[in-house]
Amino acid sequence: MTTTRQLPQVVRRSARGLLAGLLTAVFLAPFYLMLRNALMDTQGLTSPDWTWWPSTMHWENFSSLFSDPALHMGQALGNSLLIAAITAPVSTLLASAAGYALARIPVPGRGVLLALVVATLMIPGSVTFVPTFVVVGSMGGVNTLWGIIAPGLFNPFAVLLFRNFYLQFPSEIEEAGRLDGLGWLGLYRRIALPSSGAMLASLGALAFIDSWNAFLWPLVIGQDPSAWTAQIALSTFLTSQTINLPGLFAGAVVTIAPLVAMFLVAQRYIVEGIATSGLKG
Repeated sequence: MTTTRQLPQVVRRSARGLLAGLLTAVFLAPFYLMLRNALMDTQGLTSPDWTWWPSTMHWENFSSLFSDPALHMGQALGNSLLIAAITAPVSTLLASAAGYALARIPVPGRGVLLALVVATLMIPGSVTFVPTFVVVGSMGGVNTLWGIIAPGLFNPFAVLLFRNFYLQFPSEIEEAGRLDGLGWLGLYRRIALPSSGAMLASLGALAFIDSWNAFLWPLVIGQDPSAWTAQIALSTFLTSQTINLPGLFAGAVVTIAPLVAMFLVAQRYIVEGIATSGLKG
């Protein structure tokens, strides 16, 4: 009887393990194909015969990324890292401060400000693209890193997430801080901000990924190779005359590696931050 009762449980565990294995394989398949193609030559990539792994691995595809003087891959990676390293923490802290103000500080017109923040989410990016370029260009931001960074420092979606988080924050803790003589800035800096570590980490990681993957705005602003980002340098493998497939896949592996590392480190915080943001099912 015991064996009979345990059989369905064993079947369920086996089914869950099989399903997890299949989902893992589907998730890892693009990374396998990317690395496989990056280690092949053009003839192997265009051959109609499928090979699971190249018989001769062409590691020179990676070294040529940094030796090509027209590519500027090393500088582009440095630019992307600098832009993301500035955009992620600054935009997250600004969104945190704005979210706390909208949630806690009882000032006249707070509802209007909240409506304006929500309205910015409804405006397509294509509508504001040209005006933003005109403003940044008139300030001398073309071919500069600050011209790429500045428009991405305001994240209305993150502001709303932080507002929802601070609305759920226990008011009793703030009352205790008021008894100690703290004002709104002190309450935010000493109590609210340290208590939102999971939200800061999760939204900061998402902001880093979004900044790293940005393409259209850096392409328009960073017209000079000195202001190229990794995504712009990667696009040079696709031209109207030729397509360098091995170089393209090798560049994709190099540019995606920081994002994979970021996700592996911050995945727990991303899930925890979204779960505590007020967007519960």
